[in-house]
Amino acid sequence: MSSFKQFGVQLAYGHVEKLGDKLEPLQNLVDWKQFQSVLDRESSRGRPPYDSLLMFKMLILQRIYGISDQELEYQVADRISFQRFLNFPSIIPDYSTVWRFREYITEMDLHDKLWNEFMKQLKEKGIIFSKGTIQDATFITANPGMTQSGMDNRGRGKKTTRNEDGSWTQKNNQNYFGYKLHTKMEMGNDFITEFAVTTAKVHDNNIDLSKEDEIVYRDKGYSGAPTIAKGNGSMKKAARGKKLSVKDMLRNDRISRKRKIGERPYAVIKVVMNGAHTLYTEIHRVFTQQLLNCFVYNLFQLRRLAQR
Repeated sequence: MSSFKQFGVQLAYGHVEKLGDKLEPLQNLVDWKQFQSVLDRESSRGRPPYDSLLMFKMLILQRIYGISDQELEYQVADRISFQRFLNFPSIIPDYSTVWRFREYITEMDLHDKLWNEFMKQLKEKGIIFSKGTIQDATFITANPGMTQSGMDNRGRGKKTTRNEDGSWTQKNNQNYFGYKLHTKMEMGNDFITEFAVTTAKVHDNNIDLSKEDEIVYRDKGYSGAPTIAKGNGSMKKAARGKKLSVKDMLRNDRISRKRKIGERPYAVIKVVMNGAHTLYTEIHRVFTQQLLNCFVYNLFQLRRLAQR
């Protein structure tokens, strides 16, 4: 970007800054350069021909606003606050470059490395993880698609829009198609510390995100399911033809009061970030999407704590 053009853009941003740039508080919450190190560490195995931090922060913007790759390209070109968050890039990557970078994260198996770096930074900030955990799950719906669409190169290369990995299930007499996001949230600070993605038909009690030294609180969907946690705070479900005892009902009530805050991440992801539905048809792409959703939720929570 020429110095004259850059001066003009930064001058225009000054007015936005006065009005209140909602992205500005996110700039210094984490050490973004450390995530760039994680992304570039695999350079010998196929480093992408573009700045990895720029691309990663574009994916963060995408999940904050719940927009498509094409819309992301347009909004970065159009919005000064987006450009400021990206440090005023001289060249704005197009939507196909965004797609390829997201695929790069999967191909290089960087999910755990990026997540672990975030958890490390939270601990370095003195955030305490010791008051018990809440495990829960929510549906991420998807489009089942059609078998005869006349479209090429969809899913795994088939001439179909049918969703390759999503599945049907029913809950409370309502049908759902798609996937499930399973999360473990820390009590006391509301950060997501672990997550998993499955198809919709996988029952909640098949996924245990807890650790041996934890106390985990869970709803009736986990009734009778084993856990490696030292404290199993799963609510109990009445057997057919047999009511719960008063003791068990009182216990359920205590657990319910503790675990109800576990719904908060889903409200933020679905309502604030427009993340209740996915257009991806394969589970590895949904997993990358949910990694970024959980990452952004934790960013919001870190901002929330900082503002206190």
